Amino acid sequence: MPNSGNLTKIFGALANPHRLAIFRRLRNAALRCRAGTVSALGVCRIADGTELALSTVSHHLKELKDAGLIRCEKRGQWVYCSINPIALRRVEAFVGAARRRARRKRARTG
Repeated sequence: MPNSGNLTKIFGALANPHRLAIFRRLRNAALRCRAGTVSALGVCRIADGTELALSTVSHHLKELKDAGLIRCEKRGQWVYCSINPIALRRVEAFVGAARRRARRKRARTG
């Protein structure tokens, strides 16, 4: 299971509704992409899907990146962001372990 420090950063970043919406948008772009390829969106394209100023979107992207949830890559003068699959696996491992504990507890008390 991932250490609690990483999870605290991850869930702290996702606790903000704007960051969660940005993360969902990146995740949805990745889901639409063919298997085996990484889908990245430009920062301007991400901002177009919000009512936020570009500077605010950039701040939220930095928080998501600092939490390890996304990767950002500069290509020329543009920055592209995509989901970090390692972070998703950390969250899935945590949630899966919590589900298993809850099932065992229900089975004992059930």
